Amino acid sequence: MYSDEFQSIIDRRRSNRHFDPLIPVPHDIIKRSLERAILSPNSSNMQLWEFYWIQSEEELKKLIPLCLNQSAAKTAQQMVVFVTRQDKWKERAKWNYDKIENQIKGEPSKLEKGGLDYYGKLMRLVYGNDPFGAMTLLRRCICFFGGLRKPFMRMGGKADQRISVHKSCGLAAQTFMLSIAAEGFESCPMEGFDKLRVKKALNLPRGAEINMIISVGKGTEKGVWGQRFRVPYEEVVFIK
Repeated sequence: MYSDEFQSIIDRRRSNRHFDPLIPVPHDIIKRSLERAILSPNSSNMQLWEFYWIQSEEELKKLIPLCLNQSAAKTAQQMVVFVTRQDKWKERAKWNYDKIENQIKGEPSKLEKGGLDYYGKLMRLVYGNDPFGAMTLLRRCICFFGGLRKPFMRMGGKADQRISVHKSCGLAAQTFMLSIAAEGFESCPMEGFDKLRVKKALNLPRGAEINMIISVGKGTEKGVWGQRFRVPYEEVVFIK
């Protein structure tokens, strides 16, 4: 069944770069949208993300120069900084492990045993690193030999881990923006920012990385820079 309601949300969601300074964004809208973002699909349910909700005028002003004085930052009513936390993989793996273990009543089922092994053993292999690169070498060897005779997930070094974590965080950011559009407001995902200074301003640990910063407000007509152009369907969709 064709969904007119969802289509209207997709059509409404535009990157708006100038917000009306007289129209505030209610906090409950941001809260609901963040709650929806948390429900986004993510790799192995590891949820290696954090969302920093910038509410106060003082904190918003601090971020403006760090976002290169973009109009979307200068006029934002609120901002959310989407952060990846690959460094929390042990904590999140244990959290998932404990969730499964706590729901087991009596003898664990095959599915429950598989879940315990997944978070107790496999996540250590997937996300573990060491100063000498032994874990990276081990992963590459497993992938190489495992993939000789059958399809196999190819995951080697830190770059593969980072890509996976940032993909999950990007999915959460998209959910957040669609929610903002559904609530009748606009957003702008910003990649133009000084990631080192933003990280310092938020007092983030070394293992955290900025995925993107999303500004939110009531969009204005001049905040949309022309029509939305996309490469034709036939050039990007291939049916096999």
